[in-house]
Amino acid sequence: MNNVINELSKIGLVPVIKIDKAEDAKPLAKALIDGGLPCAEVTFRTSCAKEAIAIIAKEYPDMIVGAGTVLTKNQVDDAVEAGAKFIVSPGLNPDIVRYCQEKGCPVVPGINNPTGIEQALLLGINTVKFFPAEQSGGLNMIKAMSAPYGAVKFMPTGGVSPSNVNDYLAFSKIFCCGGSWMVKPEMIAEGDFEGITKLVRQAVDTMLGFKFRHIGINPCNDTAGSAASKLQSFFSFEPNENAKSIFVGTAFEMMKEKGPGTHGHIAIETNSVERAVYHLERRGVKFDYSTATYDDKGIMKFIYIAEEIGGFAYHLVQY
Repeated sequence: MNNVINELSKIGLVPVIKIDKAEDAKPLAKALIDGGLPCAEVTFRTSCAKEAIAIIAKEYPDMIVGAGTVLTKNQVDDAVEAGAKFIVSPGLNPDIVRYCQEKGCPVVPGINNPTGIEQALLLGINTVKFFPAEQSGGLNMIKAMSAPYGAVKFMPTGGVSPSNVNDYLAFSKIFCCGGSWMVKPEMIAEGDFEGITKLVRQAVDTMLGFKFRHIGINPCNDTAGSAASKLQSFFSFEPNENAKSIFVGTAFEMMKEKGPGTHGHIAIETNSVERAVYHLERRGVKFDYSTATYDDKGIMKFIYIAEEIGGFAYHLVQY
């Protein structure tokens, strides 16, 4: 994947926005950035799309702003001239794809069947938009199509919502999702950019799926074994011993030796450690990368936050 696609993969969600008034572009972009999504697909469904992209590209040059619903070469020219960093089309037009390639602009054409994938591959494209996602069979269709096309990555758009976004993103062949639920047209029209910021933050938190996993308690007066026995006798939690600790139930980990943190550590589960690290770093969180562990595919599955909070170290974990 090229750098833009790789960055969108880290972000996970691409807001698909329709801007009717160019003056809304700047505050809307700020709302997306402040909420945690420094990217957008501005659709060419309105006459001010080019101007809106140009405003965003100028005011927020680090934002990954792309052009969507691109159907003609003239629109490609307008998008590139305005500063779009990627182009998305609802279907796959070979002429448009080749023209984008000639312009050196990453393009994600839309497909919803194996024939579309074959056309994309012939054009040297292995990242495609799956559109309209839910109406075309959703995740099950993507899984079925991806089997013979192992190198292809998908960006489902159309019907993606808080209730299904994590089902999509849990599949390794999906690099990000496009969605519009966090940028409601009526909120843009009313100038409720603060409300949009809140919705974007909620969308990011929904995607990351943070939840308490367990607390690890460093040995104090009691040894790990005696502490585990007491919890078992009190609450009937079953112990499960390993080399470094004894889990009592799923929520308590009694450490045999002092581990990270003055008192112990707290594990926070997330749907994606890599995406969580990206987004939390944007919120000012620092990580101790020496503690990171990876699976056999090189995907980060575990890492400690550098800061101790309330006497406890904190780590992210993905199962």
